[in-house]
Amino acid sequence: MESSETTTTTTTTNTSSPLSRSPSSSSPPPPPPPHPVVVSPCAACKILRRRCVEKCVLAPYFPPNEPLKFTTAHRVFGASNIIKFLQELPEYQRADAVSSMVYEANARIRDPVYGCAGAICQLQKQVSELQAQLAKAQAELLNMQCQQANLVALICMEMTQSQQPALLQQSLDNFMNSPYSFQTNGSFNEDNNNNNNLGSVWEPLWT
Repeated sequence: MESSETTTTTTTTNTSSPLSRSPSSSSPPPPPPPHPVVVSPCAACKILRRRCVEKCVLAPYFPPNEPLKFTTAHRVFGASNIIKFLQELPEYQRADAVSSMVYEANARIRDPVYGCAGAICQLQKQVSELQAQLAKAQAELLNMQCQQANLVALICMEMTQSQQPALLQQSLDNFMNSPYSFQTNGSFNEDNNNNNNLGSVWEPLWT
């Protein structure tokens, strides 16, 4: 009796072991632990060596890959003035303000005396010179058009005068070759043979 009980217990354990392993084998592996997100500081905070907070005023306009942009503006205006100026403006005007400050800083570095005003004066001078050249070219074009019109009118006049004798001769020939024409003997000739008696009527008038 004891041997039979032991055999039954062993068989039950063997049959139940695959069922116990199956759920563990079909379950997916656990996901890897998330990596910490490293936020790079903006170019301004990196140059100023300070911590870049979440709502940094300079971060949207001075990205980490453009350090020269903030360096130029900081050299002329200073970081405190830039931050103060941006805080006084609404958000939709800050991007244009930063672009203007960077442009003015670059111009001030190239020309410390006049800065951006020197570039504007130079461009205005170029515009005036180009306008003068354009007005001169338009005047020359108008003069050439007038000369061309006068030349065409002169050619048309000469052609009309040269064609007048030919037109007169052609009209005279057409008249002489018409069915009714005066002959040298004073009679009025007609090609129609049925009206030959008209010549005899006109003959006494011309004799």
